[in-house]
Amino acid sequence: MCDSFVALSNATKDGSVIFGKNSDRHPNEGHALRLIPRASHPKGAQVDCTYIRIPQVRETNAVLLSKPFWIWGAEMGANEHGVVIGNEAVFTKVPYDKEPGLIGMDFIRLALERAATADEALDVMIELLATYGQGGNAMFSHKMFYHNGFLIADPHSAWIFETAGSHWAAEKVRDVRTISNLISIGATWDRASSGLVSHAVNKGWCKNAESFNFSECYSDLVYTNFAAGKHRSCRIGELLSAHVGEIDIPFAMQVLRDHGPEANEKWQPGNGIVGAEVCMHASFGPVRGSQTTGSMISHLAADGHTHWLTGTSAPCTSVFKPVWFDSGLPEFGAAPTGEYDHASLWWRHENLHRELLRDYATRIKVIEGERDKLEENFIAQVQNWPTQPIEARAGLTRDCFYEVEHVEAKWLEMIVEKPVVNRRSILDQIAWRNFDRQAQRPRSSRAQIAAYPHK
Repeated sequence: MCDSFVALSNATKDGSVIFGKNSDRHPNEGHALRLIPRASHPKGAQVDCTYIRIPQVRETNAVLLSKPFWIWGAEMGANEHGVVIGNEAVFTKVPYDKEPGLIGMDFIRLALERAATADEALDVMIELLATYGQGGNAMFSHKMFYHNGFLIADPHSAWIFETAGSHWAAEKVRDVRTISNLISIGATWDRASSGLVSHAVNKGWCKNAESFNFSECYSDLVYTNFAAGKHRSCRIGELLSAHVGEIDIPFAMQVLRDHGPEANEKWQPGNGIVGAEVCMHASFGPVRGSQTTGSMISHLAADGHTHWLTGTSAPCTSVFKPVWFDSGLPEFGAAPTGEYDHASLWWRHENLHRELLRDYATRIKVIEGERDKLEENFIAQVQNWPTQPIEARAGLTRDCFYEVEHVEAKWLEMIVEKPVVNRRSILDQIAWRNFDRQAQRPRSSRAQIAAYPHK
């Protein structure tokens, strides 16, 4: 499950466009950061997507991806032109194609590689859908099939693009907008597939064209309700609407860390076997198997584009670091997989994250103040980045990643020394013991601390 939002220039504090997304996947589904340079391809070249091979274009844009390790595409990403895209699983009455095809994450990477504006990206995705459809398993730990909704933005505009099989509708964003695990477009849209309404009428999902509503007619209500997308989407919508004209990067970080209006200083993420918040935490039960495994915020300003990435899970336990296309990503170890590897940035952070979960209400207080100060300092340094040479910005990105790892090692040492005061539920303990066992993560705190390279 996932959540994405955008605030256009008429809703942000500085007149920029701000995009944000949490990617919610299996707790052991390592999330990788990749920066792929612009490339030229020979005539007749093919590109291998997650499951299928399709014709390649002659030129592909440089792309920055935040992605599940095993997928060719990405849950969220940006390109060198300032186009950003995030996707959401949506559950519809249209039968899912279970044969290997293009999955939603492939659509994102293909559009980012081939488009220079949000309008062009929308056209690319519409053409891909018409040509190849969408299909194939989209989950790491088990088979799961769904359709996709997308939020597409650039420095000037944004689109919502939601699909049900080969049917689709697109809505142009006016100020702020959020999408989650449900079809959000209703009775009005700006573009749509030719048979969208007639198909629903023929299926008996609505009486006539006048009564048509995309969300009401096409949604699978059972899966949509269990996904709790409406709850999270409404929560983000409320936060954004209450701050129109004041939305900035620190606020976007707060949104992605939100645990809902009921969260207080005693709140524990493992409580209950149902329910999910924007900053999602996995626990016990069939509807609590997803965890926020990566987060991204893009600041699309007139003088350039800065992308803030965690590269690690649970934004409430992570720190956002700045990245630019021309100055690149630092070297931060092996790419993650579905098994624990201390050489991977993502898995090193899991040691801290999972220790925090043992007594979240008490232990999060150890890190949240310094976490916020780190980001405040990074944001202050970034404010005048257009005047800095590429080498300086590359150094800043590298230093930010390095500093966060150094601080996380210190946090982990502090946390493992603290006794568990508010013991989490037995079911939550069982769930995370199983996740650790599946990933073969060491239980020894000494081994966890030693995993950090700066120790």
